[in-house]
Amino acid sequence: MRRWLLVRLPIALVLLGVGFGGGTAWAFRTAPTPTPISTSTPRPSLTPAPTLTPTSTPTVTETAAPSATPTATSSPTPAYTPTITPTATRTPTITATPTYDPPDARVLEQANCRYGPGAAYLYEWGLYPGDRVEIIGRNDLGTWVYVDPWTYVDRCWVSASVLDVFRGDLFEAPPYYGRLPFSELYLPPQNVSATRQGDEVTIAWGPVWMTEDDYRGYLIEAWLCQGGELIFTPVRSDETSLTLHDEAGCSQTSGARLYTAEKHGYTQWIKVPWPEFPPQSSVQ
Repeated sequence: MRRWLLVRLPIALVLLGVGFGGGTAWAFRTAPTPTPISTSTPRPSLTPAPTLTPTSTPTVTETAAPSATPTATSSPTPAYTPTITPTATRTPTITATPTYDPPDARVLEQANCRYGPGAAYLYEWGLYPGDRVEIIGRNDLGTWVYVDPWTYVDRCWVSASVLDVFRGDLFEAPPYYGRLPFSELYLPPQNVSATRQGDEVTIAWGPVWMTEDDYRGYLIEAWLCQGGELIFTPVRSDETSLTLHDEAGCSQTSGARLYTAEKHGYTQWIKVPWPEFPPQSSVQ
């Protein structure tokens, strides 16, 4: 046992010495000198080349291209120059159109200016002594005239008997018949009939209801044969029948039409079935 220890002990010491010596050598070994890192010195900056400023700037002058010179073309000169003789034109003959200047009249007395040529028509405007009017039209007989009053914005009918025509002639005005003011408030008369007894014609119709304030009766416009002429005869009626005098002997046919009248105007008219004269019996 001791012998083994004696043999192993020198070996252990040798190993320990080697290890200690190696460790010491390592501890006292001089550290290697680090290789210096070369520091590059920056190169000096380059000085920019000087900018050369031209002393003179060349000017480019454009030279216009030469224009083509037109070549004159010779035109042949006619040997004969025609002479143009103007043709005479027809001068139109201007016929002057006469301008109608309405007759002037002055109102002599207070009067009603109406919607139609007769006292049967509704009142439209009042005329007073001294008022001036222009005569625009008239009825066939010249008993009523259609006037333009200076005191009114519209035209109306007045009796010629209340006027003094101081410039022009009443019959210079043309015959005229206008439309009546129309109303839809009421119906026209119904069941209209007419019978004849000789020269007397009786017209009848059914009544039309109207308020007391609106009521203006009925208007009959008739064309009646009297003395061989057809006469326009307007008549107002408060009844539902009317007898008119109509003679024989006119070249034109008699007739009539019937309206309902209210204060605002007139309804659509209804044609009266006008009776003819009975044929005369021949004498054997």
